[in-house]
Amino acid sequence: MMMIKIKKEMIKEEIFMAANIESMFYVRETPWHGLGTRVMEAPTSKRALELAGLDWKVVQEPIYTENNELIEGYKANVREVDRKTLGVVTDRYKIIQNEEAFAFTDELLGEGVRYETAGSLQGGKKVWILARMPQEYIISGERISPYLLFSNTHDGSGAIKVALTPIRVVCNNTLNLALSTAKRSWSMIHTGDVHGKINEARDTLFMAEKYMDSLGKEFENLRMKKLTDSQVMEYIEILFPIDENYSSQQVRNIKKLQEDVKIRYFDAPDLQDVGKNAYRFINAVSDFATHANPLRRTANYKENLFLRTVDGNPLIDKAYQLVSVA
Repeated sequence: MMMIKIKKEMIKEEIFMAANIESMFYVRETPWHGLGTRVMEAPTSKRALELAGLDWKVVQEPIYTENNELIEGYKANVREVDRKTLGVVTDRYKIIQNEEAFAFTDELLGEGVRYETAGSLQGGKKVWILARMPQEYIISGERISPYLLFSNTHDGSGAIKVALTPIRVVCNNTLNLALSTAKRSWSMIHTGDVHGKINEARDTLFMAEKYMDSLGKEFENLRMKKLTDSQVMEYIEILFPIDENYSSQQVRNIKKLQEDVKIRYFDAPDLQDVGKNAYRFINAVSDFATHANPLRRTANYKENLFLRTVDGNPLIDKAYQLVSVA
């Protein structure tokens, strides 16, 4: 009787673990899910901004001390509609309105690019439009969908920026690796004239296609790099190291993260036919970085995840470095 009881408990535990694994991989959303407004029907960037409520203007105003003394050399970027200060900049800073910043993207629509979502981050300091490129890429037998993210800032932190974000369709993992052969993001020089916009659009497509070609070659290289289970375990411990000074709670938390990545590498349904190689490991880490629930969810968690996706996630970059030298 005791043996039967033990077997039942073991079966229950296996069912529970299987259910956990299944739920982990059942719904995996894109990093921008829940952010911004869908603008798929927008025929122009101007209309996309209007639909997303981002067609406001920014003005520069002088800054004064508490004693009403003018602070020389600096001005405040203020959103005109609600008087919110978006940033303090030098008086040499030139405002580029959202409509101006994204106007060059209209030239891409003729090439088959389509707007998907538009929104803002950090209370309007960064405004973005996400567009889907016209073609999917079949790389190593897998569908990869590239997205272009255009962003404009009003806090003085950067120029107009374009970032390429390839998504593995089957799982919505982001795979914008820091390649040495092509850039995953670049800045645009705002000119304002028609010829400048056409050149900016042409440059954007050229840079995107160059990156995707390089990414395809690198995926093939990663698939050729076989990994043993012990190598995978070692890499995971490097990604999530346990310091001797950590408290017992911190150690438990790190071990939870390690276990999460192990499950994604060994048990993810969409990786079972990939083989045990560097490509599978990168996907497991990307899956964790993109979809895992954090130990502590902050109010800005979704925004921060989105920014890491666009600028390059340090965890995925480190994993890529590990397997590149293997």
